[in-house]
This record gives sequence, structure tokens and C-alpha cells, in this order.
Amino acid sequence: MQLEFIPVEEFYFALTLAVRTLDDLEKPGLVAQVRSHLKKEYGQPSTVASGKQNTFNYVFRVLGVDNSPSRMLIVSISDYQDKLRLGSDYGWMLDPERKPIRTDNFSKREQFAQQLRSHLQQSLQLPLS
Repeated sequence: MQLEFIPVEEFYFALTLAVRTLDDLEKPGLVAQVRSHLKKEYGQPSTVASGKQNTFNYVFRVLGVDNSPSRMLIVSISDYQDKLRLGSDYGWMLDPERKPIRTDNFSKREQFAQQLRSHLQQSLQLPLS
């Protein structure tokens, strides 16, 4: 698995309505620690979400993971109500009317979430456990 950061200037082109929550992680200090690490590593978030419930959202293209029949796989790391939220369109795609529908990979979302948490812990040294 390889993550490719999507800066705010490119976010619109990577936008997908099929991104859904994979996991909400709640641990004291986790959101602040992850926010600081991502800001240091990538700079400005992919989307500017200034508010009390949501203050950052870093979006990545995922390379090296099959999300067939979708051509692209997106992961987001954000905060929501003092929890770290991991989201992805893994197992989802947009139909011709741009409505999200499940794919055959939907049943593997938990496995993908575990793989993503492990990757973030190892590659980005994010303290997710």
C-alpha cells in the first residue's frame, strides 16, 4: 500500500461521494498528535474545514490496492467530534447517476481498515493503537 497526498488544489478532482467512514478512533490526545504530524509532513490539509466538529481532512490516493471495478481508491484522515476518523471509498463506487453503490469488495472493508491502520502506524508513525 502506498499513499499519495492530494493537496487542496487537486482535491476537487479527487472528490468522490462514495467515501464512507471506516473507523472512528478515540484516544486522549490522538487527534492533536495526528493533526500535528500530518501538518508537519504534508502542510495544509486537502480540504479546509474550519469548525468545532471538524478541523482537518487529509486526503490520499491509495496505490497498490485493488478497488475494482473503481479505477481509483481514496482514503481520508480527519477529525470529527474529537475522534480521529478514517474514511475510504473502498468497496463503494458511483453509478452512472453518481449515487454510491456497494461493490464486491464491500464485505472486505474491515480487513482494508485494519490494513490501513497498520500502514499508517508503520509508514507515518501515527499512534493509532
